[in-house]
Amino acid sequence: MVLCSTGKGVLKKYLEEFNQIPEYLVQAPGRVNLIGEHTDYNDGYVLPIAIDRVVSIALSAIPESEIRLFSLDYDQSISISLENTLAKGDGWPEYLKGLIDIFKKNSLELFGWQGIMAGNVPIGAGLSSSAALELAFSRAFASVSKWKWEPRRMAQLSQKAENEWVGINCGVMDQMISALGKMDHVLFLDCRSLEGINVPLPKSVRIVILDTDTRRELLDSEYNDRRNQCESVAQYFGVKALRDVSIKQLERSKSNLSTLEFKRAHHVILENKRVLDCVEAIHMGSLEKVGELMIASHKSLRDDFEVSTEELNLIVDCSLEAPGCYGARMTGAGFGGCAVALVEEKYIDKFVSKVIKNYNISTGKKAKLYVCKATEGASVFSKNDFIM
Repeated sequence: MVLCSTGKGVLKKYLEEFNQIPEYLVQAPGRVNLIGEHTDYNDGYVLPIAIDRVVSIALSAIPESEIRLFSLDYDQSISISLENTLAKGDGWPEYLKGLIDIFKKNSLELFGWQGIMAGNVPIGAGLSSSAALELAFSRAFASVSKWKWEPRRMAQLSQKAENEWVGINCGVMDQMISALGKMDHVLFLDCRSLEGINVPLPKSVRIVILDTDTRRELLDSEYNDRRNQCESVAQYFGVKALRDVSIKQLERSKSNLSTLEFKRAHHVILENKRVLDCVEAIHMGSLEKVGELMIASHKSLRDDFEVSTEELNLIVDCSLEAPGCYGARMTGAGFGGCAVALVEEKYIDKFVSKVIKNYNISTGKKAKLYVCKATEGASVFSKNDFIM
């Protein structure tokens, strides 16, 4: 991973605050999912990309058994004991507490550290700022505690911390791509086996994230309801997850399921197939087919899974009308946030200009578009790597 602007910012602040160079700088990326939405917690397939927007922490080990951390983004200092029983609260420190709790339960030895943190992953936009935070914290603990870095295990523990401590019943995709991302590649991930294959992106296209200027709060949304509905259908079929149900089985049992259960399962089962077809299309160099699959995914999320919004639908429509766009869809959990588009590189400037103009005129909101590169997963830099 390349040392980014947030990394340079926390290094500078650390030097100002402590009058010394930190021992480590850790960075973990957010993600955008090209296709495969709400399939991860159904043991299905996903195709995420680690983006060049990250959470960075400059840190050093300290003798005390505590974490002392200052967030530049929130202008907030915290101190958390590694020995005392932790109490639940609110805000970003809960992700750190959740990891401390889960690490202890897994008998991982924890050493204290002090640090300065900042990030440029938009919060609440469906770009996995929480996973970036969790993997940055995990990489920080691994660095000072001298653990062997095991990205899959750290991703799983991070997911468990978010499920059990924070209370969001998320799947493992976000943490896995933040841990395992590879530059210029998408990750074809089997969320049951956690086996992943890196698939090279064609050099002629760029991934554009379309921020609708709307936000959602998963704890206040119907995200957990969607998961419960999917699990109810899996239970009806007597299988572990919807991954194990075919579209023919679902159609035959339509009369025995509620309308909502059928629609939710219909999306997940066909979305898994779309991911598999998308991987094949990328290998074949058929970007038109990739675009078609992205559009079909969005319609399914809009109509069957019902997690899209008026703004997400509009920004997808604006994208499909702009030059050079192969396909677009909402991305993330939904209920607001971002969409993603696959765009021919030579049309990028015209694409961005037209989408922003048309969306802003139609909604009165201010869309932000991020032209992204696929980047490395959670990384650590030592003193010798710093460019001050």
